[in-house]
Amino acid sequence: MKPDLYEVWGDTVNGRHLVYAIGIGAVVSLGAFFVAQYLLVGWVANAQMARAYAMLVGIVGCLAGGAISARLFKPKRHVVEHQADPAWRAQVLLELQREFGDLGKLSDLPPATIAELKEMDLYTLFADYEKNGAAGVPAQTADTHSGMATQGGRP
Repeated sequence: MKPDLYEVWGDTVNGRHLVYAIGIGAVVSLGAFFVAQYLLVGWVANAQMARAYAMLVGIVGCLAGGAISARLFKPKRHVVEHQADPAWRAQVLLELQREFGDLGKLSDLPPATIAELKEMDLYTLFADYEKNGAAGVPAQTADTHSGMATQGGRP
């Protein structure tokens, strides 16, 4: 039986674990608040200040509850990394050029952007494309009705 998975704030969670995490957060944060309020009323002269400090302790309790839940309930997502097909990448560059015009030059980019392109293994792709232009794109990738359009791209 597959558990009920939901998307919350861009992450995938198990419904049962979500309910448990909410319960843990409520118990820990409210428990910390009420214990702190009980103890601080005797130590702090002003009752309003004791309540304010207890609220701060309750906020720390929220963080502790989140940490406990994160430790108990591991993520449900599976990240799969794969190398994209070079012909598909070249086709994407060609479609970008067709839609937006000239892609610019790598020499115009700031060093931080160059470093990021290298880190993502995209620098060579753009360098080859800049050197060869659209002529460097294989002929079969110039078709605009290929796999790109079926996966959400524009035909």
